[in-house]
Amino acid sequence: MANYRVISADNHVAEPADLWTTRTELKFRDRAPHIESRADGDFWYCDGEKSGGLQASGGNVGLRFEEREKLSTKYRAEEIRPGGYIPEEHVKDMDLDGVDVSIVYPTIGLFLYKVRDSELLTSLCSTYNDWLAEFCTPFPERIKGIAMLNVDDVSEGVKELERCANIGLAGGMITVYPHSGRGYYLPEYDVLWAAAQDLEMPLGLHLVTERPGQDSGSSTDHGFSRPAAMTNADHWIRMSTADMIFSGVFERFPKLQIGAVEFELSWVPYFLDRMDFNYNERSSRNEIYRFKEDMVPSDYFRRNVFLGFQEDALAIQLRDIIGVDNLQWGSDYPHTESTFPRSREILEEILVDCTEEERAKIAGGNAARVYKI
Repeated sequence: MANYRVISADNHVAEPADLWTTRTELKFRDRAPHIESRADGDFWYCDGEKSGGLQASGGNVGLRFEEREKLSTKYRAEEIRPGGYIPEEHVKDMDLDGVDVSIVYPTIGLFLYKVRDSELLTSLCSTYNDWLAEFCTPFPERIKGIAMLNVDDVSEGVKELERCANIGLAGGMITVYPHSGRGYYLPEYDVLWAAAQDLEMPLGLHLVTERPGQDSGSSTDHGFSRPAAMTNADHWIRMSTADMIFSGVFERFPKLQIGAVEFELSWVPYFLDRMDFNYNERSSRNEIYRFKEDMVPSDYFRRNVFLGFQEDALAIQLRDIIGVDNLQWGSDYPHTESTFPRSREILEEILVDCTEEERAKIAGGNAARVYKI
């Protein structure tokens, strides 16, 4: 793997404890995300509700390989991994892991999409984005930030996407599934798709970012306490990408890039088959939007949807069905299940049967193309 540039297309920051309490608009500071200490550890709270623990902030990273017995949910704020919020330490960890470029998503920010007050969420996203731009600034060629966007109000989401492009962020993240009745098949999102296409800002749909009202498994821990919910989390990304494809979004916006981030890959072959079958064979097919181009749903998926994964070896065996050009590896640093600090070793194992060209694409080339690196 030494001959290839390695880009982790799904790394994370670990937000500083005082990020929102010192930077958010004054009218929201008493409701902003903050850490509270309990006997069983420190936990993030937002707007009076528990948002999550600190185990994903770096305290557990690497333990899965040799010291699994030390994995814990009882972490304190002072144990947050410095690489999560100090850019110089982040780059040191990248070097240790053999990663050349880090594309970073939030950590607790993922769970803030459960915040019901849309105005509050918009403010929290803007605050995070300002801090993230500062985090990336010392190493612009090595750390690429993905902005948090609230698209409850699509026009506000577009303004924030434009602002984030101007401050140097590399893409945006939108909810993996909107409020009920607000699916991505609706024409109101066209201004967002147009802006993302014109700005060349890919839009990632990340695990556990569905808006409130969706049954993710648990109202307090957002599904993490219910293994069945996490096992089937790819339901939401399938619904959203299918909505976009069947409503002609990618026909209207052919250069738009949408990412399925941290859902692994093995669900994709069946999903592609079912989309094409329903488009071509179901009795209701005359009621389905018919593409003006000579394409089927799977063609749009392979052209416009990129796929983040960590260790899905089965899917690599099925890479020709999924589409090699769609695949983007990510280490998920500094989360518990991350491949850090063995990413190079794990990549070698997963890609052992791939050609040299395929390895180069999956390890970094595809991400470099999508993010214009």
